Amino acid sequence: MTLILFIAGLVALVVGATLLVRGASLLALRLGLSPLVVGLTVVAFGTSAPEMAVSTGAVLSGQGGLAVGNAVGSNIFNVLFILGLAALITPLAVHRQVIRQEAPIMIGGAVLLIVLGLDGVLGLFDGALLLGLLLAYTVFLVRQSRAESATTGPDEFADNLPPVQPGRWDARLPAQLVLIVAGLTLLVLGSDWLVQAAVAVARALGLSEVVIGLTIVAAGTSLPEVAASVMASIKGERDIAVGNVVGSCVFNLFGVIGLGAVVAGIGSPQGLSLPPNVAQFDLWVMLATLVACVPVFVTGREIARWEGALFLAYYVAYVAYLVMAAQRHAGLDAFGDAMLGFVVPLTIVTLGVTLLRREAT
Repeated sequence: MTLILFIAGLVALVVGATLLVRGASLLALRLGLSPLVVGLTVVAFGTSAPEMAVSTGAVLSGQGGLAVGNAVGSNIFNVLFILGLAALITPLAVHRQVIRQEAPIMIGGAVLLIVLGLDGVLGLFDGALLLGLLLAYTVFLVRQSRAESATTGPDEFADNLPPVQPGRWDARLPAQLVLIVAGLTLLVLGSDWLVQAAVAVARALGLSEVVIGLTIVAAGTSLPEVAASVMASIKGERDIAVGNVVGSCVFNLFGVIGLGAVVAGIGSPQGLSLPPNVAQFDLWVMLATLVACVPVFVTGREIARWEGALFLAYYVAYVAYLVMAAQRHAGLDAFGDAMLGFVVPLTIVTLGVTLLRREAT
């Protein structure tokens, strides 16, 4: 029954996010917003709706560790697994704006989260600050994209949004509202089922809820991002594959964790507690992962296939470390020493040499 509940939760989250994105996109286009604005806001945030639903539901259920682990684990999964898989399909082009604007914002958000969590708690003020920054970022994107769309002509997101076709059942306002309500309902139900199943699995396997959130739940709630980025890569829309992941990471940092902290702060003066292992290890792994994107993005402004394979290998190593740590495996120290003493320095040297050779070329 737990497995059925877990699968049903994942299906409900994916279907709910799909319905929400379609209904909200059609409604936004009806209201006169450009496809570019819709792509950068509704679609990007819609694919992160499962993370927000699961984290909020976990906070309401008293599973704060699962809520934080889901958001942090999703960012690690987004960069290492999704970008790695998409780059293996085809080398991914990285838009100059992502390097100059979105990547610094993403890294800055991770640093801010670490600073806010130094005391081990994210309170109501911390959550409100993160949500306020998300609102400011969204307003900035809308204004920027409108100014650019007036001068650049064709919209790069136009082929990736459902067109408003007169006569179709979803071209009418009532149908679009039904899609939005149905999507939100499935997200709420799916998050509740997934949280219940994840807690049951954690207890049965002897793993902490944080580890389950960092791995299984994080991967499950990132399925919309997997589908969006992989399909964009297959169709040759490489900018969108990268932009979807970066936008999702920004939303997770500011929106998912911010809302969870606000909900926890309203319900309890103690706020949202950060598990010690997350504050001391996983947050720093997330920051290192996001920082590692910069040299990869800068080297020729693309993610090559070998770099994608490297990302995937690092994600496998990270999950293996989490499982070994949870089981207190005897080889944990040797595994950690091998990663820090050999694999990481070798990767840094390889990326540095690659960057110098491309700059020379």
